[in-house]
Amino acid sequence: MTENVAVHWHGIRQIGTPWFDGVEGVTQCPILPGEVFTYQFVVDRPGTYMYHSHYGMQRESGLIGMIRVSPPVTEPEPFSYDYDRNVLLTDWYHKSMLESATGLASRPFKWVGEPESLLIQGRGRFNCSNDPGLLSRACNASNADCSRFVLTVIPGKTYRLRLGSLTALSALNFQIEGHNLTVVETDGHYVEPFTVKNLFIYSGETYSVLIKADQNPSRNYWITTSIVSRPANTSQATAVLNYYPNHPRRRPPTPESSNLQPKWNDTRPRLAQSLAIKARRGFVHTPPENSDRVIVLLNTQNEVNGYRRWSVNNVSYLHPKTPYLIALKQNLTDAFDWGFTPPENYDSGNYDIFATPQNVNAKTSDGIYRLRFNTTVDVILQNANTMNAKNSETHPWHLHGHDFWVVGQGEGKFNESEDPKRYNRVDPIMKNTVAVHPFGWTALRFRADNPGVWSFHCHIESHFFMGMGIVFESGIDRVSSNLPSSIMGCGQTKR
Repeated sequence: MTENVAVHWHGIRQIGTPWFDGVEGVTQCPILPGEVFTYQFVVDRPGTYMYHSHYGMQRESGLIGMIRVSPPVTEPEPFSYDYDRNVLLTDWYHKSMLESATGLASRPFKWVGEPESLLIQGRGRFNCSNDPGLLSRACNASNADCSRFVLTVIPGKTYRLRLGSLTALSALNFQIEGHNLTVVETDGHYVEPFTVKNLFIYSGETYSVLIKADQNPSRNYWITTSIVSRPANTSQATAVLNYYPNHPRRRPPTPESSNLQPKWNDTRPRLAQSLAIKARRGFVHTPPENSDRVIVLLNTQNEVNGYRRWSVNNVSYLHPKTPYLIALKQNLTDAFDWGFTPPENYDSGNYDIFATPQNVNAKTSDGIYRLRFNTTVDVILQNANTMNAKNSETHPWHLHGHDFWVVGQGEGKFNESEDPKRYNRVDPIMKNTVAVHPFGWTALRFRADNPGVWSFHCHIESHFFMGMGIVFESGIDRVSSNLPSSIMGCGQTKR
């Protein structure tokens, strides 16, 4: 009864209902404690999606879940399976979201640290000897809640596993001992099938993989997920693939570490997987040949008045007190910085992405990018060194209200004259979340064809909280002026 809330329907484009996207400060005021708020929207295409809190860093407290949208019976899927299962991957902190947020917003800066555990479908384990205080008051390994997640399969059957990641910080690697994973869908779009032993998945992404229960049926097998792209200070999470009729609690005969984990700092296999994802033949949505506008976004770590921040083109995002959607429709010109348009590029000729920033100072702003409706926009995400020497982090960027084509990814600095010549304009995958790898770049293309105001941000909770995000507006004149009264009540909407 002490926290506000807003719920985002991750991957649902909210066509015609931009006010129900569920982003506090962008499309609505927060829902106050004790209030009832009804979200009503259309799911316009099949696929695997998610929902989660979009208020501060509240998502990491556990308000999360998955959404499965089935296709019409007249539109069969291009692959077959016997059973359909969800597997949601998350990380878990012992300290509260409020404590973490307070540290990030403090001077001196206090980092949230690495998560204590990883969770598979809400279940995980923690070595209580690492925390004597916890051992005395909360540790009970015999508690039923401490049991691992069990996925029971029938020998010879094929299973579609819908994997989703809503981690607060961690990039993950997912494996099933002795089984191949055939990737067939991501973020609601069919993938030209390819097979992997382990799947890299970033916060905000969904994948459908097919597995065949074709191994020795007399035993069970380990399901594991571990952290990549950060030092492996958090133990892997384990679950059990249970071959019926073996007992679900029967421990696999192999060690939990049987699944060979990739090196946490080896970017090459992760970039290779990103480049391998193509749209499935027969389901390709061809992108426009050229774009009308190119926005290059440099991701950097900075300071503003001694506070540690993340920035985009040296501008760190601030949430307004009055939601943009309402301010724009009601012409509340002093609700945010209408006069400031964030930079569309950076000094790429002189900026060294491999060095710590020479000038760490940035500015904060709640200014937004205004896009001409129905135009094609290219966004280049350029990664760089943080304020720590020889360090660059993985950033999964999520776009609200749209899907985009992933037309290119690469290592090093994006070359604005040469790299576009190598864009995939033939069969690029469409997604709503994509990673930009350490010291690398990612190019995406989208049509600004959904009227509204849409957030575009790093899906790592602490990074977005610290300013790594921007906002796009397009076609606001096409949005109904009859906004629901339920989204109002904060900032200047009080009147």
